[in-house]
Amino acid sequence: MASRVKTVIIPAAGQGTRLLPATKSTPKELLPVYDRPILQFAIDEAVRTGAERIVVVTSPDKPGIERYLVPHHDLVRELSRKGKAELAGVMGDLCLPQGTEIVFARQDRPQGLGDAIVCAHPHVLPGAVGVILPDDVILGYPCLPQMAEHYCGGHMVAAMEVSEAETALYGIFALAGPAQGDSIPAAGMVEKPARGQAPSRLAAVGRYILDPVVFRTLGAIPFGAGGELQLTDAIGVDAATIPLTAFRFWGTRYDCGNHEGLFEASMARRMQVRSDAATAASAPALIAAQ
Repeated sequence: MASRVKTVIIPAAGQGTRLLPATKSTPKELLPVYDRPILQFAIDEAVRTGAERIVVVTSPDKPGIERYLVPHHDLVRELSRKGKAELAGVMGDLCLPQGTEIVFARQDRPQGLGDAIVCAHPHVLPGAVGVILPDDVILGYPCLPQMAEHYCGGHMVAAMEVSEAETALYGIFALAGPAQGDSIPAAGMVEKPARGQAPSRLAAVGRYILDPVVFRTLGAIPFGAGGELQLTDAIGVDAATIPLTAFRFWGTRYDCGNHEGLFEASMARRMQVRSDAATAASAPALIAAQ
């Protein structure tokens, strides 16, 4: 069945200040999570969602992102010619499948996630739009494909349980009814509530499926906290007229926008790669024993 989400936006214009000095010359999206860049996890997830178009929003001072995403067929052929078949296979796996394209949008100044979404608008295809924040690496089960499978309209935002003390660090859902499986109706979101004021312990994570009405709303609301155009403000406005759903996803989320989260994700990815390699190595013996 064709995906309901034909466009996925990946905002990648941020300055990466929490990862300085590593990001002084290297975009944070190209820093490695063990064996591949942060950005590649977002690209892979968009492909798994069934996206026909991936819109990567970059800034003028991050040309390395576009260079990384340029097709590398010549490199794959060269590696194969030199007998490096395994590495050629790894690089070949990074190529987009037929029917999926990457286009680039430019965000000239860091004016918030909402502004990045507006910058991508001219490139989106009709229908609901997915958004993947690459800082939020989710290992185990790709998140956006899970959401697309359960999406029934309106805005859907990935959610996870956090402790009471952590609610001040996230956008927190105000819930509006009982859960229906992993989907929970919400009345709105409160951005980083004061201690003791959180309406729930369900926090927003960087995966969204948005009704196209969000573009009109972002064009109508003022710039908010920090002088930035806030996506959560637009979602809050839209929640008065269209459904808002919090989706509890399977998988483990790592905040790779800071040093600790990047390290933890790398260790988890290392274990995953080694486990996959051990399984692949044992498969011939298991088949022979049958």
